[in-house]
Amino acid sequence: MSSNQLDPKTMAQAQQASMIATPGSREYDYMVRQSAWVAWVNFAGVMLIMLGTLHGIQGLVALFRDEVYVVGKSGLVVNVDYTTWGWVHIIWGLFGILVGVCLLAGQMWARVVGVILAFASAIINVGFLPSYPVWSGIMIALDVVVIWAITVHGGELKEFKQ
Repeated sequence: MSSNQLDPKTMAQAQQASMIATPGSREYDYMVRQSAWVAWVNFAGVMLIMLGTLHGIQGLVALFRDEVYVVGKSGLVVNVDYTTWGWVHIIWGLFGILVGVCLLAGQMWARVVGVILAFASAIINVGFLPSYPVWSGIMIALDVVVIWAITVHGGELKEFKQ
């Protein structure tokens, strides 16, 4: 397999790209850094959509099959029935999907709300931890990754989209 098969650019395309930004130049470093960090924020947007979907599934299970959960409502951190938890998860999931889509569109407000949403999602899952520890633990870990990606790399998305 030759290198042309791995990189389908023609020589003219490669020369044209090298005139725009050469490796080691300020422009090249900016383009490479921007695309890598923007990918993290896009990852956070996709994770918010996925977390919203998982919250929705968790809510539907709490509404229709609450016998799946390990402990009764008295064993939860907050003493409410699973119907209430189900509706909280469904509403929170729909909100998470909306914010994730807006984050992918590059909306500034979605970055702020995304961090708040992921933080609150982690707190909600701490309350749900006794009844479904593995699922809640995975969702808390994903929330932490989303918060990290948005807070550390969120500023690059605004610059890249302009």
